[in-house]
Amino acid sequence: MVMFKVSKVETNPIDGQKPGTSGLRKKVKVFKQPHYLQNFVQATFNALPANQVKGAVIVVSGDGRYWSKDAIQIIIKMAAANGVRGVWVGLNGLMSTPAVSAVIRERTGADGSKASGAFILTASHNPGGPHEDFGIKYNMENGGPAPEGVTDKIYQNTTTIKEYYIAEDFPDVDLSTEGVTKLGGPEGEFDVDVFDSANDYVKLMKSIFDFESIQKLVASPKFTFCYDALHGVAGAYTNHIFVQELGAQESFLINCVPKEDFGGGHPDPNLTYAKELVARMGLSKANPEANPPEFGAAADGDADRNMILGKRFFVTPSDSVAIIAANAVKAIPYFSSGLKGVARSMPTSAALDVVAKHLNLKFFEVPTGWKFFGNLMDAGMCSVCGEESFGTGSDHIREKDGIWAVLAWLSILAYVNKDNLGKDQLVSVEDIVRGHWSTYGRHYYTRYDYENVDSGAAKELMANLVNLQASLPDVNNIIKGIRSDVADVVQADEFEYKDPVDGSISKHQGIRYLFADGSRLVFRLSGTGSEGATIRLYIEQYEKDPSKIGRESHEALAPLVEVALKLSQMEKRTGRSAPTVIT
Repeated sequence: MVMFKVSKVETNPIDGQKPGTSGLRKKVKVFKQPHYLQNFVQATFNALPANQVKGAVIVVSGDGRYWSKDAIQIIIKMAAANGVRGVWVGLNGLMSTPAVSAVIRERTGADGSKASGAFILTASHNPGGPHEDFGIKYNMENGGPAPEGVTDKIYQNTTTIKEYYIAEDFPDVDLSTEGVTKLGGPEGEFDVDVFDSANDYVKLMKSIFDFESIQKLVASPKFTFCYDALHGVAGAYTNHIFVQELGAQESFLINCVPKEDFGGGHPDPNLTYAKELVARMGLSKANPEANPPEFGAAADGDADRNMILGKRFFVTPSDSVAIIAANAVKAIPYFSSGLKGVARSMPTSAALDVVAKHLNLKFFEVPTGWKFFGNLMDAGMCSVCGEESFGTGSDHIREKDGIWAVLAWLSILAYVNKDNLGKDQLVSVEDIVRGHWSTYGRHYYTRYDYENVDSGAAKELMANLVNLQASLPDVNNIIKGIRSDVADVVQADEFEYKDPVDGSISKHQGIRYLFADGSRLVFRLSGTGSEGATIRLYIEQYEKDPSKIGRESHEALAPLVEVALKLSQMEKRTGRSAPTVIT
């Protein structure tokens, strides 16, 4: 057996290694600096309980973005030096974020071992390449992101670190071939297991959904679909699920070869960046498709996000989670005995709230960040959850899951069409959504993203919005001067959440203006960009009148949009006359 030696390398703290809601994200050039990744990895090992490092098994994989393979080799060598017993790596270093969560929770090694956590190498929906973004985050033994107590400890460790441990003479592992590499070190045997995580993930999906009923839908000549992986890691799973298991044609899959730079694109599944899918689905103004497929979907870089489309029809993420929750018990076998509860992030529209009220379900409104859903799920309080930023999931894992959401929609389509497959016309995605609106009302909703705004200007804009909240009469006077046809603000605050499971309090989670007619304006600074600040503005109007649920969103929301931009002094304070992205 090949033996390796452990080296202790002296280092110094590096500024700016504070993880955000989704780990540490910076430009590749930052991560490639001497000691940068090593400091963060050692700080993480030092923050974990000893039994989750010494003699433990961890997962190390990611979305395949540029520099991932180099980073995986470094982390393997550091894991060996820190007394970890084994590392599980996805074939070619690829494992979607939801698959990592599933592997931690479900996989058993040949020797009966279970993983205690994972380093996930992803910057999610951010671009990849030598001049683009890289990221790293740690997930715990429940399969979910490290809680604040752990990420705070990691950050503290990065500010005091003096040394890290690495097995520098450890040979690079061949990530392109499945198999186990065994080496010996000072603390005994160390294994690296390279495996195809698609097998584990598909097995889990088949335990949740009725694949036979989806197969019947896919086999119908009237049903066509298009799935766009945007050259992200979802492509490592699509052929296995959609072609081999569900019998779809390979031509239904586009951009499903994972690439280090995501094909030069931006792997964010929305109407702006998923251009090819949007055109195929008949939603491109410039080049409308004559005969679009019935169903379309896209994934982001690490496959935890999803976008759902019908023929010439966009489903908002807020509506998507509400519709899945409303149909889950009858359409998805995993939920046949009922939902434990549902939850959404605060900026997400209140469409899910209305479903919860109708179905008498427990309902939770949480800050942005999947770990808050994870707490509820671990306590058996939540089955289905989602956020407006194209994240949807359930308690089968502790991450959002883009392919799960697509299979949930295919299950609903299969259920409502089970008696239609031989008829002239199928019930469409648009039919399902409009039927939902007629039952529950419609939440007109849009999000404006202002990306890479000067951080100082962004903070001043937010501070001004908080100061305005001191006097609602003054706020309403300003609003009436902008638009007299907008309702009064009846509540304005900074959202604060007390976790019903552990009692922890999360403050400053977004600035809210709530109107008398159920409308909302929400402003948030997002922590997911790698440079500058991103201001997110959320605008929502609830409409129960059946005669008014068919309006165009931009028309229904125009008064509130004008109020939001002028109240916040967006252009004056940021210099931006328009958002980077409108969803």
